[in-house]
Amino acid sequence: MTSPHAFQMRSRPRRTRRSEALRAMVRETTLGTGDLIWPIFVREGENIEEPVESMPGVLRYSVDRAVAAAEGAAALGIPAICIFPYTDPSLKTPACEEAWNPGNIANRAIRAIKAAVPDLAIMTDIALDPYNSNGHDGIVRDGRVVNDETVVALVRMALAQAEAGADILGPSDMMDGRIGAIRDALEAGGWQDVAIMSYSAKYASAYYGPFRDAVGAAGALKGDKKTYQMDPGNSDEAMRMIARDLEEGADMVMVKPGQPYLDVCHRVKSEFGVPTFAYQVSGEYAMIEAAARNGWIDGEKVMLESLAAFKRAGCDGVLTYFAPRVARLLSA
Repeated sequence: MTSPHAFQMRSRPRRTRRSEALRAMVRETTLGTGDLIWPIFVREGENIEEPVESMPGVLRYSVDRAVAAAEGAAALGIPAICIFPYTDPSLKTPACEEAWNPGNIANRAIRAIKAAVPDLAIMTDIALDPYNSNGHDGIVRDGRVVNDETVVALVRMALAQAEAGADILGPSDMMDGRIGAIRDALEAGGWQDVAIMSYSAKYASAYYGPFRDAVGAAGALKGDKKTYQMDPGNSDEAMRMIARDLEEGADMVMVKPGQPYLDVCHRVKSEFGVPTFAYQVSGEYAMIEAAARNGWIDGEKVMLESLAAFKRAGCDGVLTYFAPRVARLLSA
């Protein structure tokens, strides 16, 4: 007998949800290993894997162990890593000279990893905070972070990283004019093929705390970074920063932090159509991991769901400390 309500039920969206095979066929957003960039921390020493207390599961690696970690990432199909240095406090100065030392810990790590895993893309960080006795991303004069003098230092840092073998430079400092200055210096120095992924929309966020512990900048920081990083309330300004950095020669752009700014990620991809990335920053990672370790959430499911959100918002890839774990899950 025909149900009196049958005419109302010709559309049944649940039909395509009833099995994993059907759900996979109609899934609009997918997450793959190729979407991942793994940030790693490097430090002096040998055979060291040192836990970062505020980021459970994340380690600082000596260069030899960083090479092994990079080999493992490549074997999992992760296409890129991003290197961040933990600098010995004795090397930090107000002028940040260690930032462009060809033999600093970051540049040694670049060379060693590139020699061992040449096909793995190596991204770097360009900002002065790991080398600055003031803890700021720029040079401080009379209590102010000075822009143009900082840009000169950032260019020197960029050239040292390019010479070491970096594939992608990641200026994260948010100084005005630094992308154009770095691009001009790369072109003039014969490093035309080195790409720039600009932290174009980097917000003055409270989500960075564990990262500052990881690179040893937390205790040194005096004041805050609100005079150069963006106000969390601004979205139109982010579009202006994206447009500026693209005009100055950025190849890819980034929004940082990630999940609290998915609306910005979506606007960037919709309005510019350029390679767009987000950084699932240390605070985002730490909240998920801490809740999972306390049994409050299913860590694996939340990890995957959080990363799918970036892809759904329009991101082409994500920097995430979860990268190796995600890659293992995706390949299982």
